[in-house]
Formats: sequence, structure tokens, C-alpha cells
Amino acid sequence: MKIYNTLTRRKEEFRPIEEKKVRMYVCGPTVYNIIHIGNARPMIVFDTFRRYMAHRGYEVNYVSNFTDVDDKIIKSANEEHVSCDEISEKYIAECKKDMEGLNVLPATVHPRATREIDGMIDLIGDLIEKGYAYKAEDGTVYFRTRQFKEYGKLSHKNIDELEAGHGRELKVAGNEGKEDYLDFVLWKPKKEGEPFWPSPWCDGRPGWHTECCVMAKKYLGETIDIHAGGEDLIFPHHENEIAQSEAANGVEFSHYWMHNGFLNIDGEKMSKSLNNFFTVRDISKKYDLQVLRFFMLSAHYRSPLNFSAELMEAAKAGLDRIKTAADNLDFLLKNASPGEEDPAVSDRLKEFTAKFDEAMDDDLNTADAVSVIFELVKYINTTADENSSLEVLNALKEELKSLTDVMGLIVFGSGEELLDKDIEALINERQEARKNKDFKRADEIRDELLNKGIILEDTRQGVKWKRAD
Repeated sequence: MKIYNTLTRRKEEFRPIEEKKVRMYVCGPTVYNIIHIGNARPMIVFDTFRRYMAHRGYEVNYVSNFTDVDDKIIKSANEEHVSCDEISEKYIAECKKDMEGLNVLPATVHPRATREIDGMIDLIGDLIEKGYAYKAEDGTVYFRTRQFKEYGKLSHKNIDELEAGHGRELKVAGNEGKEDYLDFVLWKPKKEGEPFWPSPWCDGRPGWHTECCVMAKKYLGETIDIHAGGEDLIFPHHENEIAQSEAANGVEFSHYWMHNGFLNIDGEKMSKSLNNFFTVRDISKKYDLQVLRFFMLSAHYRSPLNFSAELMEAAKAGLDRIKTAADNLDFLLKNASPGEEDPAVSDRLKEFTAKFDEAMDDDLNTADAVSVIFELVKYINTTADENSSLEVLNALKEELKSLTDVMGLIVFGSGEELLDKDIEALINERQEARKNKDFKRADEIRDELLNKGIILEDTRQGVKWKRAD
């Protein structure tokens, strides 16, 4: 498999540290509110990467954190007159609900910043001892950015450019205790009404950039295979993670860096001030969250993605097309008879698998992989009928399920909901009326079922039904 590595700006063959094992860290959300659809994109993208690697036989140790101490959490706690712990507990639970709706698998470990403070204090102490960090008079601890000679290697920014962009003035708000304006905070003193922890420097809390270094090392090791997140995290967050981790450990932090592109709304950046800010929960009121997942995977993960009502409707129609093929297979399987396997079908299905894997091996090209699934759907629709053997239908179903499972799409089982007995009786009565050429009664029953929210479809495979949206 080839991965576009942000660090080198090129696609590279993926070679894990341990054969057939992947150590992967993905930056998770700051839990101060319901997650928005921008948060959902990396969750969906890297969950799909994880699923695909498992599909190819890899054991994936997938770590994704919850940032549960942050200025935004403190602000929400003050506004709601509750503790920061209550805010983070509430929104971690809400985040997990949305992840379940998006069919995002739980991480192998979901570490939380507040439970890793001791490790952060140890890291900061190590950096001070090695000369990479220093304590200011007020107890703030800063990282000496210039001391780390490779600073900027991920974002491809150099010190001179950063210096020219910001000037060398130190005596500005927030910089008074710094040796250099480029230095960033590792530990900050407590403020009134904020959570804090004791440390050798002062009572306070860690800077945001420190937590992931500590958690990645604890749960995955000093060097990991893949670090991933949104494009907005490249600088300064991931750049600062590299500086701290490699300064402290003396080894490369991550071999590969993957970043998904930005999400825009109707061509503009998502913003509450523009009234185009959508949470995952907002979307769930109008669409099954499987539609949002399918929408996200219909574009390459590194490409900017534009969200609009029209594109979501197109995604819904596309997903419905796949689900219809799945429902047709289940319908045919109910009355299928055992027979023989068809070598031509088996060979064709192997071609679909190979083409799908080829797309996914090319830097997780889910857009092309979706195209392969649509080709498979077309093949199913032209191949499966009432004369197909049980073996052929099962092979078609297994192939469709295999590819959609990798994408995290739930397409089978959507038609398994049981009808009420009176509705079942009406469907049977309508069938009898049609046999007896009593089309007036058949139409009356169709209308009656429609009033009950049941839509009938007369297909060549027989009568199918679905619930109205």
C-alpha cells in the first residue's frame, strides 16, 4: 500500500515497524460540545483506513484521544455552572453516540488527557533536563523551539520564514516570559476557577501540544507507524508534537503522517458567524448518518470537500442504490434453491475485489473504491434473478458485504424490520386481489398501506416494501 506522507510530500510504500501490525494514532476531538461534521471527517476517513488494513490482514492498534482539559471546556463549564469533568463526561458520551451512528469503530484505546498528567510532567521534566525547555518566573514552562534543529520539517516552514512573519518583538501579550517568541507552552500556571494539578514548577495544567506525545508513546511506543488528523493540525500542533517527542526520545516520532483535507459548506469555510455550522446531530435529523459517511468517502480524503444539500441528496441516492441491490439479494435468497457455483461469477467477483484493493492501496482512494462498488451493484442487478442458485446469490452477497464492510457502510439488514400483522395481512390480501384481477381492491390496499407509511414496489422478483421517510 502507498500512503501520501505529509512529512516527505510524496506517496511512499507503507512498511510497518512490525510485520502485519500497524501502530496508529489519530488526534481526537476536544470534548466541549456536540461534534460537528468537520470533526466527523477524520473519524470516518481513518476508521476506514483501519478497516481496510484489517481487511488486508493487519492487526491495527488504533489510539485516538479525547482532549478533556482545554480553554473551551472551561468556558463551557462556567457557562453551564458545572465542573469541567461534568462537561467532558457529557460530551464524550455524546461523541460516542455520534461515532456509533457514523459506524466508527471504538479505538483500541481512547486515552483522556486528564488521566495522563503524570506522564506529561515526566516528559516536561525530561525536556528541561536536556535543555529543550525552561521555566519562566511565573511558573510557565516553554519549549525552546530553535533548540530543535529540525523544527518545521512537517509543515515545511523554516525558522527564518516564521521570524519574518512575526517579528522578533518579545514584549507582547503572552510573550513576556519567553526567551523567544517562537517558544511554545508546555505547562501553564493555574487561574481562578480552572482545574489544576501540582507540578515541580507550579500548580497548573499542560499545554495542548504535550498530551498526544505522551499518549502515543505510552500506548504505541516511542516510534509509531502512522500519526493522523485533520489538515488544520499540521502546524503548529503536529509540528510541536514532533519537536517534543523527538527531543525527548532521540528517535523519529512517526514514520508516516496522514492528513485529511478541509470541509467547506456551500463553498465557504464552516463558521457559526456565517450560519453554516452543522453538527453531526443536526445532520442526523434529516439523514441517516450512513449517508454522511458515504458522502465523506465519495471524495479522496486529502481533497477539500464541499458539503451542500444537493451533494447530500446525491449521496443518499447513491447509497439507496447500493441498499436496493442488497435488499434484492436478500429477497431472492429467501426462495433460492441449492444448485451449483458459477465459475464465471466467481472469477468476476475476484476482479472486483482486486480492483477495489488497487484503489484503496493507492493512498486510500475511497472515491475510486466507491466506483468499484457501483460497478459491482450493476453486475448484481444484471446477474441475480429468480433463476440464480443459492450458491451464486450467496457469493454475490458476500462480495457486496465484504466491500461495503471495509467502507463501514451498513447496507444489509435495512429491510429486515418486521411488519405488523395487520400490514402483513393487507399485503397478502392485495396479492390475492391481483391474482383474481380485482385491481380496484388491490389499489385500495396500496393506498391504505401508503397511509400507514408503507410503500410497495412491484418488481420482477416480487412485491417489495419500504417505509416512507
